[in-house]
Amino acid sequence: MSKLLLLMLEGTLVSLKIFFLTLAFSLPLGFVVAKGRMSRIWIVRSLVNLYIQIMRGTPLILQLIFVYFAPFYVFGVSYDRFTAVILAYVINYSAYFAEIYRSGLQSMEKGQYEASKVLGFTKIHTFFFIILPQVIKRILPSLGNEVITLVKDTALAQTIGVAELFRVAQNASAREFSTVPIFIAGVFYFVMNFIVSKAFDMAEKKLSYYR
Repeated sequence: MSKLLLLMLEGTLVSLKIFFLTLAFSLPLGFVVAKGRMSRIWIVRSLVNLYIQIMRGTPLILQLIFVYFAPFYVFGVSYDRFTAVILAYVINYSAYFAEIYRSGLQSMEKGQYEASKVLGFTKIHTFFFIILPQVIKRILPSLGNEVITLVKDTALAQTIGVAELFRVAQNASAREFSTVPIFIAGVFYFVMNFIVSKAFDMAEKKLSYYR
């Protein structure tokens, strides 16, 4: 049992790497995509919208396979599985985060921008100190749901052979002819999601004074 837990902890570390690297790249990229989606330039807005539709309209598992195998068949270039996983997750989640950002930005009343201008605030000051805190507060529940989904979606990395938590549990289950490793993996996922949920609850409380 101790050996099994050690293997699953190693798999959990891989899952956590996927989780944090995806967030580190997709959260800022999602904001850039959201701004592109709201662009006044028709061609930019159309291309970004097409990208979002493709990412949201096709399964992540298919995107993983495409990102890993397509470069080899098209360009004759291959790269490691973990890099392919991060790339696929980032381009997928950036699309979802972009729509969340867009909904928050477009929900802000124009009067707030006008009032800030009258008071002499710069556009940068207005955005970072007046608009952004309110936007974050409004999108936090939706953002939390996506982040929780990401924790569970790390299990799909096994599709192209990355030994994350669920793959380790499956291998152990097949080797020992037991479903116990699968249930243990479920506990690990639950704990990770519980921590994520509590983190977002704390963030909501800290931002509660913004109306």
